Amino acid sequence: VDSVAIIQGGALRTYPFDPSVDSVAIILKTDGRPLNARIELLQGPNNNKQVVELYTEDGLDRPFFAIVETPGSGNVVRVVNTAPVEFPLYASVDAYRVGGGIDWPDDGLMIGRAF
Repeated sequence: VDSVAIIQGGALRTYPFDPSVDSVAIILKTDGRPLNARIELLQGPNNNKQVVELYTEDGLDRPFFAIVETPGSGNVVRVVNTAPVEFPLYASVDAYRVGGGIDWPDDGLMIGRAF
């Protein structure tokens, strides 16, 4: 994990990725408080965004982790803390695989994959 950002309740953070990034790793957790968030994958200006909404009562005991495919260009991952301001979350969104990996095994939550 390269960097961790604190996202206050009601706030959002965007993570744009280079076209060479084929998938990203997303980790969300709290300090033991509830984790209530929305993860959005935006792929270019003319595509519908893909959304994951999540909730857990204790973001320290049960953090969220996913590998999300981001093929093509114009990929942006947006993390929205939908909890009140009293419940910040800690987010890390980093490149997972870079540069051509077409025949990967399913090793996590896959969003944007063509079946």
